[in-house]
Amino acid sequence: MIIAVDFDGTIVEHAYPKIGKPIPFAVETLRMLHNDGHRLLLWTVREGKLLEDAIDYCEQNGIYFFAANANFPEENRENSPRKLMADLFIDDRNLGGLPDWGVIYKAVEATVRGENSFETIMSNTPIPEKKERKGFRGLFR
Repeated sequence: MIIAVDFDGTIVEHAYPKIGKPIPFAVETLRMLHNDGHRLLLWTVREGKLLEDAIDYCEQNGIYFFAANANFPEENRENSPRKLMADLFIDDRNLGGLPDWGVIYKAVEATVRGENSFETIMSNTPIPEKKERKGFRGLFR
């Protein structure tokens, strides 16, 4: 599978533009996915030096991406589509948030077997309680 992975809030905690603390089991799981033969793409808002910092962090932790913010390493971002051609996106902004990395790994395995990975994720992820929203936006939720 081709798997696009976000950086901030997914591999490390949010501390942008700094590198946050590692999210438990993210590095280990991504190494396992790579070793299982999946192609990993880094898909992040980071560009320039901040992107280099993220790539360096990952490489220092044994995570190697096929490409960053692109489908292929040599892709010209000015002439290519903004959307990645990935089978799966791992991002903390997913519907329901970022599942535990163990659940993510099981969902990828289920997808490879042809099972419904969304059911796998949802059956293993507790549904968070609704937070009371205040302010203007809270009127519409």
